[in-house]
Amino acid sequence: MYLIGELAKRCAVSADTLRFYEKNGLLVPASRSESGYRLYSENNLQQINFIIRSKNLGLSLDEIRELLDIRLEASQHSCAEVKTITQTKLQLIDEKIKELTDIRNALKKINDACCGHTDDRATHCSILEALQARK
Repeated sequence: MYLIGELAKRCAVSADTLRFYEKNGLLVPASRSESGYRLYSENNLQQINFIIRSKNLGLSLDEIRELLDIRLEASQHSCAEVKTITQTKLQLIDEKIKELTDIRNALKKINDACCGHTDDRATHCSILEALQARK
């Protein structure tokens, strides 16, 4: 069994992070000591590592919570349920990449149109004009 500080150190996170996960229903201490300290098990350590890996993949707390719930009762869920979560996340990421690509292309276009001379005054700057223009 681990105290919160020990578990935090083993997982390379802060105790506040563990408290945050607990507050948000992602982590439940295995038990409490006689003096009321939270005690965490090896299973809790695995849960934290699962949460950290999931966060590193960009999954939200709600998505992680859903995956943890499925993991706890895996025999009552299908692999398709898990895949649906990751497919949905992939679709959102693809949409965001498209948005960012469109923004990048528009910004590059107005940037490339500017001469950028240090001697030229900004009163006729093509970037400012493009940003000022109405669609």
